[in-house]
Amino acid sequence: MSDFDRNATARWGSGVARSGAAEIDQGLRSYMLGIYNHMTLALAISALVAMGVFMLGRAHPITQMLYGSPLRWVIMLAPLAFVFVLSWRFERMSYTALLGTFWAFAAVMGLSMGWIGLVFKVGSIVNALMVTTIAFGGLSLYGYTTKRSLSGMGSFLVMGLIGLMVASVVNIFMQSGVLGFAISSIGVLIFAGLTAWDTQRLKDDYSYLAGSGEMMQKSSVMGALSLYLNFINMFQFILALTGSRDE
Repeated sequence: MSDFDRNATARWGSGVARSGAAEIDQGLRSYMLGIYNHMTLALAISALVAMGVFMLGRAHPITQMLYGSPLRWVIMLAPLAFVFVLSWRFERMSYTALLGTFWAFAAVMGLSMGWIGLVFKVGSIVNALMVTTIAFGGLSLYGYTTKRSLSGMGSFLVMGLIGLMVASVVNIFMQSGVLGFAISSIGVLIFAGLTAWDTQRLKDDYSYLAGSGEMMQKSSVMGALSLYLNFINMFQFILALTGSRDE
């Protein structure tokens, strides 16, 4: 009788475990899908704004005002200000306010990237975008499916990112082609690593967020921001390496 009870309990317990695992898998897929949906829509907003700048053309007065005057520094730095606001205030903002700010950030980022269509040939931009999309998809899939912990990469990649930012600022004044090539090459590698690392980090975060619906929603926006920035930076570095300028 005791054996029967133990076996029945084991079967019942395993059934509950499988049911719980299925619920977690379904919730995790929904959570990650929300992140990718937010990221994709943000990329679409940025692309539409950048395309609008491209359609205006170099000689249009609005284009000249945006990129041929000191206003260009405001446009360049505005996305960074949005990132700081989203990072520092997301816990105090409602989900709706956070999402609206994210969309506004994507629009401003598209405006700051509008110069790309005025400098590079369209074919080069399309090719860089395709390469970035394929690379990002593969790296994110790896980060999601791998059993290997990528947590050790985090501090190394962040340190590399800080060094990359410092080198980029220095090269604004040096205008060195060799340093620019090195920055772009290292930049691709850093954001490739960050794509896989962030994906695994977001997947692991789900177990801590599953009990809070609002925090999950807000976290999905912040997760989308991380992946969006990885995609955009990887695209820009790949374009810098492979793009042909429209003289």
